[in-house]
Amino acid sequence: MYIGKDIPRIDGIEKVTGKAAYLDDIYFSDMLYAKILRSPYPHAHILNIDTSEAEKLPGVKAVLTYKDVPKIPFNSSYRGPFHAYYPFDEYVLEDKVRFIGDKVAAVAADDPLIAEEALNLIKVEYKPLPAVFDPEEAMKPGAPQIHPKVSERNIISEWTIGWGDIEQGFKGANYVFEGKYKTHRVTHCCMETHGCIAKYDVNKNELTVWSTTQVPFNVRRVLSIVLGLPVTKIRVIKTVIGGGFGSKDEVFDEPLCALLSRKAGGRPVK
Repeated sequence: MYIGKDIPRIDGIEKVTGKAAYLDDIYFSDMLYAKILRSPYPHAHILNIDTSEAEKLPGVKAVLTYKDVPKIPFNSSYRGPFHAYYPFDEYVLEDKVRFIGDKVAAVAADDPLIAEEALNLIKVEYKPLPAVFDPEEAMKPGAPQIHPKVSERNIISEWTIGWGDIEQGFKGANYVFEGKYKTHRVTHCCMETHGCIAKYDVNKNELTVWSTTQVPFNVRRVLSIVLGLPVTKIRVIKTVIGGGFGSKDEVFDEPLCALLSRKAGGRPVK
């Protein structure tokens, strides 16, 4: 039926004519822009954080630290109870950072440049902790624990899969090859980066999120956990995305934007 025929893409016309609405095409006249302060340390405790100067900057409408967000753990890849091996070891913000670039604080302002300037006014005192840099070293007994409340080892989960008599298979093989293989870190290189816009209706206690996600129902589920809202109060709109390849199948900054929007009185936050 279709072999040897040209089949028009369902979204082809909208994309080539510019009608397809990507996240960056969405605009609100009262929109705020979020920026995130990130950790310069691979592992550290936050001893003190002072946002007073950032909050005084004209144009800044909301500032969040670990003191201002729900202390509710979640998993950004949570697929529901049937994926029980996913540990709930993440927080929107925490008084501990676990990698260079981990989230420390967030600012929402009238302009992206104002938000960026506000980040420079936030003062943070860190206590550096021993870090892990090698996966094999990280799995050894005595290695610095990244999530001590969740696991005694730096392993998310492990399971063994096998078919038949493995030992007999080795014994009966003509050749047995053993090797150790490594691969470098790779990224999906999507043309469009991750992004979201959150608009919290403070009167109705409802949330609408526009996201570049590939898994809108998972995003809604995690938002429900973090915000304590029923899923019926949360709407997640998956925009047209410029590539994902699986890299957008988890929650990223949607909870943070939602909390910023709520603190800013319901103004949309991008």
